[in-house]
Amino acid sequence: MGRISGLVPSRFLTLLAHLVIVVIIFWTREDNVLASLPRYYSREDYDSEDLKLVTALSVTLGLFLVELAGFFSGVSMFNSTQSLFSIAAHCCAAVTLAFFVFEAWECFTYWYIFTFCSVLPACTEVIMFIDVFVLKKKSF
Repeated sequence: MGRISGLVPSRFLTLLAHLVIVVIIFWTREDNVLASLPRYYSREDYDSEDLKLVTALSVTLGLFLVELAGFFSGVSMFNSTQSLFSIAAHCCAAVTLAFFVFEAWECFTYWYIFTFCSVLPACTEVIMFIDVFVLKKKSF
């Protein structure tokens, strides 16, 4: 049990780091939206790009709820494979999203980060839910 005891706080902290950066992007998304637009743009172009980014960020928050539900319910808290995968994905997300904010990357790059660092861990979390609640397997 001592072997996986460090994974639980590490997973929680990387989840929170990713969550904090997503909230920061909500507050500072104007620079990223402007980086996605051509030199001369209309208000409709701006609103369209902003809506795309807000949609992606909102879905990310929904996926956080799925992961946090699995984590706090204990379904995947002590599963070392899921914890390591989640730690790696959310750590990568926190680092790349920090660059996304500071370097004002274009909005389409968020979709790549979203896919690999939010969707994949949430999908594996859903698989853990199915294993535990439907197939009645132990989570570790």
